[in-house]
Amino acid sequence: MSQKLQEGIARLSVDAFQRQQGEVRSESVAIEEPLEIRLIQEDRPVPLSLAITMRTPGDDRDLVAGFLFTEGVLNRSSQIRSIVPCGPSSAEKGGNVVNVFLSSGVSIDAERFTRNVYTTSSCGVCGKTSLEMLRVSCPTPPLGNFTLSPDLLQHLPNRLRQLQTLFLQTGGLHATGLFDSEGTPLLLREDVGRHNAMDKVVGNLFLEDRLPASNTIVLLSGRASFELVQKAALAGVPVVAAVGAPSTLAVEAAREFGMTLVGFLRNDRFNVYAGIDRIL
Repeated sequence: MSQKLQEGIARLSVDAFQRQQGEVRSESVAIEEPLEIRLIQEDRPVPLSLAITMRTPGDDRDLVAGFLFTEGVLNRSSQIRSIVPCGPSSAEKGGNVVNVFLSSGVSIDAERFTRNVYTTSSCGVCGKTSLEMLRVSCPTPPLGNFTLSPDLLQHLPNRLRQLQTLFLQTGGLHATGLFDSEGTPLLLREDVGRHNAMDKVVGNLFLEDRLPASNTIVLLSGRASFELVQKAALAGVPVVAAVGAPSTLAVEAAREFGMTLVGFLRNDRFNVYAGIDRIL
């Protein structure tokens, strides 16, 4: 039986072994619960269940807004009247639900989105992994008229790690960090899902009308998939750096949209897969 310690973290009793000796002790574990995103339109009183994602509770408002923006459901924060959580906050009691009340006059093609949008914490959004879709959604490449020194890049993982408060307690969460061109942290979000952590960052910027996020750097705690590069491109982020490896489609997308893509970023090395012109 788990006990909720704080938002996003639970405390569990585990059997721990070290040097063939076992003991029962308490461990902090990242919480993973379902979140259902429902849209409520002015002319349609029945909620539209748009998606279900497995996520770590916390910053749900950012997550929902980021998801709606990066999936092309909404493109302006003014289209949202309010985001209201409802239902119990425990998976054992049926999961969480968030109602998104759309502004007057905003209409959504229900059939289009319910057919194509479904997410999980492991695989992300299905049915949208194509450059063709990204070309339509993001006709203008992200703006990044700055250069980065190798030294600045190599210091970013340590800065990100220091900000990952939930990861430091559990070891079980991904993170997305947003930095300015000088390497100053602007925003950080954590989640069991890589794409959720990114959506939380983008959603915060979306709700505060700070998009496009020109001349910024996104740092990923894991690998750089196409989906994450796609979300960064839609948010106008010109530089994506990852502690892990990129995929071929992620590299192709970054090159096509004039983005800088860095992988295997450590304090002593990294690979540049696209946009070398921004590296001094």
